[in-house]
Amino acid sequence: MNKNRLEAFSDGVLAIIITIMILEIKAPEGKEFQDLISVFPKFLSYVLSFLYIGIYWNNHHHLLQGLTKVNGKMLWANLHLLFWLSLIPFSTAWMGENYFSKSTMTLYGVILMFSAIAFNLLQTCIVKTEGVDSLVGKATKNDLKGKLSIVLYILGIIISFFNQWISGVIYLIVALIWLVPDTRIEKSLIK
Repeated sequence: MNKNRLEAFSDGVLAIIITIMILEIKAPEGKEFQDLISVFPKFLSYVLSFLYIGIYWNNHHHLLQGLTKVNGKMLWANLHLLFWLSLIPFSTAWMGENYFSKSTMTLYGVILMFSAIAFNLLQTCIVKTEGVDSLVGKATKNDLKGKLSIVLYILGIIISFFNQWISGVIYLIVALIWLVPDTRIEKSLIK
């Protein structure tokens, strides 16, 4: 299979995920700026989730740039990632509707953690297929950000049972860590 089909399908799913998230934000009843306050929690949860989807889209693109072949394991690993990412609109809406309550922040963290695990599994599957000396293998061998992210998600999930705001800050920190795209593969392609 051509990697372009994998990329196109994934890009389409991610675009749908973003579309679903924005459709959850309904215009307020009133016509004054102060009426926007009622949708601020939904907007804030949308911004965080949009950032996360953008980060995954960017890093997924870089990961697939170094791919030379696609097999069934990669397809399933990619679908596994897309499954977890497709749950983000649900948790985003629940979080915004309930003003970032502890339960909503716990679920959000669990979904983010499993998304990160799924991305790492896809990366591992690609390296096993392409080889450790491949472009992807060399570029991803020291994946400190990936491992650190999962640890921070676990910490955020545990803390969400006690203080949802601190867990939210942890989730934001992980997003900020990844805001600068992972360019290890891109740098390898330029050489």
